[in-house]
Amino acid sequence: MEDVGREIGKLEERIARLSESLERCRKVALGAKVAIATGAALLAALVFGLIPLEVLWMLAAPILLLGGIVLAGSNSRTAAEYAAAIAEAERLRAELIAEIELKLVPEPSRLLH
Repeated sequence: MEDVGREIGKLEERIARLSESLERCRKVALGAKVAIATGAALLAALVFGLIPLEVLWMLAAPILLLGGIVLAGSNSRTAAEYAAAIAEAERLRAELIAEIELKLVPEPSRLLH
């Protein structure tokens, strides 16, 4: 019984750690979207002459755009792996909980004084 309880505790800790990692992935995904949008906006501004054609802007625009795309792709794969690991840990936890033999506690009799 104690071993099952310890295993459930370990699984819950693992689920919590994986959930934190998944939350970080969501933040990185937001950063990747911002990088893509910024790179696309800079590139459009360069093409339409809204900002001067300087080397810094000509390098920054495609770096942000392509870097954001690569980061978004890599991050989505990592997030999917974390989500799968969370689902597996929750499944194992549910199996362990199902193995516990629960004792039925009788309802106390009502005493009227």
